[in-house]
Amino acid sequence: MAAVWLLAAAGVAGAQDGDSRPRHPVRRAVSEVTVDGRVVEPAWSAALTLGLDYEVQPGENVPPPVRTEMFLTFNDTHVLLAFKCYDPDPSQIRARYSDRDTVWNDDWVGVVLDTFNDERRAYELFVNARGVQMDAINDDMAGSYDQAWDAIWTSAGRVTSEGYEVEMAIPFNQLRFQDADGPQTWGIDGVRSYPRVQRHHIGMFPRSRGENSYLSQEEKIEGFEGVAPGRNLEFLPTVTAVRTDRRPDPPSGPLEHERSAGDLGLTTTWGITANLTANLTVNPDFSQVEADAAQLDVNEQFALFFPETRPFFLEGTDYFNLRRMNLVYTRTVADPVGAIKTTGKSGRHTYGVFSARDAQTNVLVPGSQGSQTARFALDTTASVGRYRMDFGRNSAVGVTMTDRQGGGYHNQVFAVDTTHRFTGSDAVSLTVARSATQYNADMQARFGQRDDELSDGAVELQYTRTTRNWFAATGFADYGAAFRADLGFVTQVDYRKWEGQVVRFWHGGGDRWFNQLGLGGSADYSEQSDGVLLERGVSASVSYSGARETFGFANVDRRDRVFAGVRFQQWGVVANFGARPSADVSLNTRVRWGDEIDFAHARAGTEFNLRPSATINIGEHWLVEYAHIYNRLDLPAGRLFTANIAEPRLVYQFNTRAFLRAILQFTDVRRSPALHAFVVDTESRDLFTQLLFSYTVNPQTVLYLGYSDTYIGADHFRLIQRDRTFFMKASYAWLL
Repeated sequence: MAAVWLLAAAGVAGAQDGDSRPRHPVRRAVSEVTVDGRVVEPAWSAALTLGLDYEVQPGENVPPPVRTEMFLTFNDTHVLLAFKCYDPDPSQIRARYSDRDTVWNDDWVGVVLDTFNDERRAYELFVNARGVQMDAINDDMAGSYDQAWDAIWTSAGRVTSEGYEVEMAIPFNQLRFQDADGPQTWGIDGVRSYPRVQRHHIGMFPRSRGENSYLSQEEKIEGFEGVAPGRNLEFLPTVTAVRTDRRPDPPSGPLEHERSAGDLGLTTTWGITANLTANLTVNPDFSQVEADAAQLDVNEQFALFFPETRPFFLEGTDYFNLRRMNLVYTRTVADPVGAIKTTGKSGRHTYGVFSARDAQTNVLVPGSQGSQTARFALDTTASVGRYRMDFGRNSAVGVTMTDRQGGGYHNQVFAVDTTHRFTGSDAVSLTVARSATQYNADMQARFGQRDDELSDGAVELQYTRTTRNWFAATGFADYGAAFRADLGFVTQVDYRKWEGQVVRFWHGGGDRWFNQLGLGGSADYSEQSDGVLLERGVSASVSYSGARETFGFANVDRRDRVFAGVRFQQWGVVANFGARPSADVSLNTRVRWGDEIDFAHARAGTEFNLRPSATINIGEHWLVEYAHIYNRLDLPAGRLFTANIAEPRLVYQFNTRAFLRAILQFTDVRRSPALHAFVVDTESRDLFTQLLFSYTVNPQTVLYLGYSDTYIGADHFRLIQRDRTFFMKASYAWLL
């Protein structure tokens, strides 16, 4: 603990008092602006004009192949931006209608705004040539990129005879920024993605490829005198209606009406100040409209991770991020009846708290060689607090506390963490945590846990060094057997691990046949807390990226693993390949072949895992996606199982606001009962379908109409419908 605070003190003492980089002055708009994709108003002629003059990928700070102008001004309520994106052949511009946050493969342009000028966190807002929006929060400090953040802002784009033009109006009440009376200094970058034979990434300033922080290289703008977020009060009422029919005893019997329900909910967001926000939700609808990506839960050693999709928990997630240890995973809050959250930043200090009352309690019990999960009909209160203090040029120290309790059960975690960037190449991160857990009688019986309070600690330490041509990292982790993080996602405890990695890079670009080549090696060793070996291994890897967005990665691994007291010697090969053979087609494949363990029986086997996927754009409105998972495990006595998941998706995007989408997820698992020590079906099948219509005015004002159903099958019956659901969800954002 003392070491953490010594690092902080040293960093504060070494903090830079000034910054010699010039400030580009931003002036107030001289006229009104109509956001229609036509950069013609007088406001743009008088605005700050900046050029995007550097190609940073694949070229290294070379003149870009196309010219881009960015215009920046503001009024009392909005940051106003416009771009003129010149193109020698506008017919090649990739401009498609799509749902927001999904047009990374198009031509797009946008801005990165570090509104606190701390070079640690920035808003990123991008637009394609049709005006489709993408936005995200780049947490440079925690090393995370949060695309789940959705602001309410206005954009428009159009293709012209010279290229395309874009206009953006970003309300101040959607941003958090300094609470200052005079001029403010913000960090900034303008970005353009220009995909042709190469995907050219273009920006405002040259980037050092050896620098471990992108935002520390940003340009600076100065202005915004007298701006404020206004009342910044948002009311978001939600109406939901659901009808579900279910077959109670498949395969026999008919579908029976299970429930019909309608409900009202309300979420309120209050921007108390320019840098402090409160969120309150009562009777929220946390149902998922977006179907989870299919995952294969066959012969898995640890619990599977599913990303959060619920808007209340997605808001401000970066305030709770730790760089190494996952102590906050909001999908553990399964069925909240109400929640409150506050996030803010003042100078060097960043803080966030949330609390939710949950009608269901998900519990994950980790071990050294596996994990167990279960859901209990138990009311609990889940609370998280996070504080971070910045120091030095780009370092920070933080404290995190989590608490969940109710019905004779509790789990508390206290953690201190720091990330210290000594130089632009060298960084160390350290997290030290302690937990206390008391399971109730139901949990003790379900998981076979002790009836007294469990208490233990965990440590994560990592050092990295990055230069233009080299990457090196070494790390250590130690998780005590009784450590629990029930509001996080920690699937393995009772182990210590040492690991190291080094990679050498060669840079191409220009007329060379590659953009980047990498050659690396790694080693790791892990053992249980009592010193018994878990794993040790070495690996070698090679990577490639080139024209037409081609990439490849291959890794050869040799290791010893101990499971259930049996030692296994293993070889394995993993390879990833991808390419965009044309503007409308993207192909990816991942394959793994090698030794694997049959975890249910502690036997050696050989696994083959193949995961191909394809994305096809048809014109400006149609999108076809297909992903497949094929997995098989062979034993000396025969094939234990073969598993397939097929997931096609078809989307028709009417315009920038409305789409119709069909999803199908089909799972087929075939087993050999004679090779199992317990009863299994020879074949099990599962078919999920969903049809969804969405109309979106903005990320908060949305209408969803949908239908979904599930079919199941086994040895003694073919696919039969188990359930069906009709649903409607509507929300409307009132901004005051």
